[in-house]
Amino acid sequence: MARRVYDNTRRAEQARLTRRRVLEAARALLVEHGSAAVTVRDVATHAGVSVETVYKTFGTKAALIKDVYDVTLAGDDEPIPMIDRPEIQAVFAASTPAGKLASYASAARRVGERVGPLLAKLHGGDPDLAGFRETTNQERLIGAGAIVGHLAETGGLRAGVEPGRARDIVWTLIAPEVYELLVGERGWSPDEYEQWLARALADALAAR
Repeated sequence: MARRVYDNTRRAEQARLTRRRVLEAARALLVEHGSAAVTVRDVATHAGVSVETVYKTFGTKAALIKDVYDVTLAGDDEPIPMIDRPEIQAVFAASTPAGKLASYASAARRVGERVGPLLAKLHGGDPDLAGFRETTNQERLIGAGAIVGHLAETGGLRAGVEPGRARDIVWTLIAPEVYELLVGERGWSPDEYEQWLARALADALAAR
């Protein structure tokens, strides 16, 4: 029995390490070449595994790209929801509406730093990306709604601001594309972006 448990544990760890190696290889290739130019065979070769291993692990190229995005967004491959991570827990722990939104701006800055270079190469052209943007936008909308709901529950949402409209404002301001436009194209520093975002969120949403 002990031997079987050991073997199962070892296989699970090997599978996790293989998955991590494939994700790292895929991310490097996607950032360098863009999705349309990268095939599953390219990823397998770069990761030192078989094409069959990639398909067995991820199913499709589209699923692989989504997993690359999710791991990049989170910063690691630990199975911890974003809402339970320290960056977002700091929002809930802050004592004032402005403090909560400043913490949220800090989390958005870190997400932008992580996913900006990847998202810049995941536009247009590749049929494997059909639905990717819709999915990630919807996930961001859910996250924005959770933060607005927390503000409302704690009395931090400005009177007269409808929660659905507040959610849409947050959803737009924290979009990684906004980070990439300001930092990547306009030359803002990440600190300047974070400070601007904290002010913009507070000006739009925080109870006075």
